[in-house]
Amino acid sequence: GVKFAATIDDVRQHATNILGLDIGGHVVGRVWVERASDIAEEYYASFTLDRSAKKHLGMLSAEGGVEIETVADENPDAIAKVWIDPVDGLDEAEARAWVAAANLPDAAVEGTVDVLQKLYTAYVDGDADLVEINPLILTPDGRIHVLDAKVTLDGSSVFRHEDYAEFDETQTRDERETAAHARGLQYVGLDGSVGVIANGAGLAMSTVDVVNQVGGSPANFLDIGGGANADVMAGALEVINNDPAVRSIFINIFGGITRGEEVANG
Repeated sequence: GVKFAATIDDVRQHATNILGLDIGGHVVGRVWVERASDIAEEYYASFTLDRSAKKHLGMLSAEGGVEIETVADENPDAIAKVWIDPVDGLDEAEARAWVAAANLPDAAVEGTVDVLQKLYTAYVDGDADLVEINPLILTPDGRIHVLDAKVTLDGSSVFRHEDYAEFDETQTRDERETAAHARGLQYVGLDGSVGVIANGAGLAMSTVDVVNQVGGSPANFLDIGGGANADVMAGALEVINNDPAVRSIFINIFGGITRGEEVANG
């Protein structure tokens, strides 16, 4: 999806070739054109939530420009990690110690510390599940520049961010996911033939695992949420029944917050 162009004609040709391209299941609808950067070194930086530690996890590596999973497998010591208490946040001293642990050169220290503090603020204030810069580059003249970034937002926090609506236009969903999203359902399409409906993300994921364990092939992950009523269940069934690959449906509902008889009416 990344092409280099030397002329305006090159830009037009590359854009024509990329638009409509299927990249990992995502169809390209827009193209970003940016001036090429001179790169001396490439780094990686990210923030996400470490649920087991109940803290935010920051990762920084001097080996950027490649998938962080590859670095973790081949050279795990190249990733400097820091766990941040949400109450304390990331101060400048901690950011500097973190950059030092990642063995970034002196020329990159000031700019990287500044970027990391701003990135952490964006991560927290934006209610993000993940913010990632790859690569974060050092230019030959000693400047730090962000070349590519990925952000995963927490869908449950949308009510606090009216401006998130504009980002929804950039989401790539198939017809099943679009229909489920319109009904407010948490849905992920898979490639199997067994439709799955459950209440609660954990139960839904466990149900998908059970279907796999007994030799089935899940067609989806669908969480109707706690306290779902008959209309929600009816909508979930409609989404799954409209999937031509589905041959059976496994419904797993935990009673309590969700009333069993109410769901059954759907």
